[in-house]
Amino acid sequence: MERKSRLLGEGEIEVSFEFFPPKTPAMEETLWASIHRLEPMHPEFVSVTYGAGGSTRERTHNTVSRLVKETDMKPAAHLTCVDATKDEVNEVARAYWDAGVRHIVALRGDPPSGAGERYVPTPGGYANAAELTKGLKEIAPFEISVAGYPEMHPDSANLETDLDNLKAKVDNGADRIITQFVFDQDIYLRFLERVRAAGIWVPITPGIIPIHNFPQVSNFARKTGATIPAWLERRFEGLEKDPGTTHLVAAAMATEQVMHLADNGVKQFHFYTLNRADLVYAICHMLGIRPTTDGDTRADAA
Repeated sequence: MERKSRLLGEGEIEVSFEFFPPKTPAMEETLWASIHRLEPMHPEFVSVTYGAGGSTRERTHNTVSRLVKETDMKPAAHLTCVDATKDEVNEVARAYWDAGVRHIVALRGDPPSGAGERYVPTPGGYANAAELTKGLKEIAPFEISVAGYPEMHPDSANLETDLDNLKAKVDNGADRIITQFVFDQDIYLRFLERVRAAGIWVPITPGIIPIHNFPQVSNFARKTGATIPAWLERRFEGLEKDPGTTHLVAAAMATEQVMHLADNGVKQFHFYTLNRADLVYAICHMLGIRPTTDGDTRADAA
């Protein structure tokens, strides 16, 4: 059965969701409540992040394995190059394959000291995501997603070298590009034009982050080189102690962003959930993505 939805008859929309592995029993309860809340949306896949240097290796593997066993969703396990040799990374990849995972998000990863610090490849390890992608394809026929940066990766010297790196990932076997989040839709559309002009034709899925907490998301943006427009700051001004209104504004903004991109032919969206379901669920609902009793999804006309 195909599990796809439609945006008010204007073309098929596919969504995917990102989660991170829990650190405590309370966080695990929140994570699984969010997973079960979003499962009826029948995402194309759900990804699970991987901490720097494999710091969440066991928790990531446990979360992904449980997704395979207890849900109908297709998990995509994040895997990085940081603080691990090729043999160690390959061992993790084989364990995922043996657990039934067929999709990996291949990333260079942030330095153990944190995003923004100088990255140094691990001796005997994969130097970057392009090398990692090639190595994973040699292990098993994984579906592989890689990261793209509409505003350029903070470590790239310029847009040209950033695009060359992205093309190397695709040339080495990447099947999909998932972008870092952006708040200006035109930035994504210009990025899409540059990538296509470079001869890269794999699907490019924009990352969308609903703003549950503006200071927290601003901090994420600063570390990843994503622009926070002045108009965006103004929309959340004065809402520091008003989470209810913050969530209403965030849902409206994310829906507006996705609708604008859909009007420009974009039909795939990846939501960074931060392990919170309600905003993403509301956005999907406003896009016309609805669960049905037979397990499929449909879009109700307004």
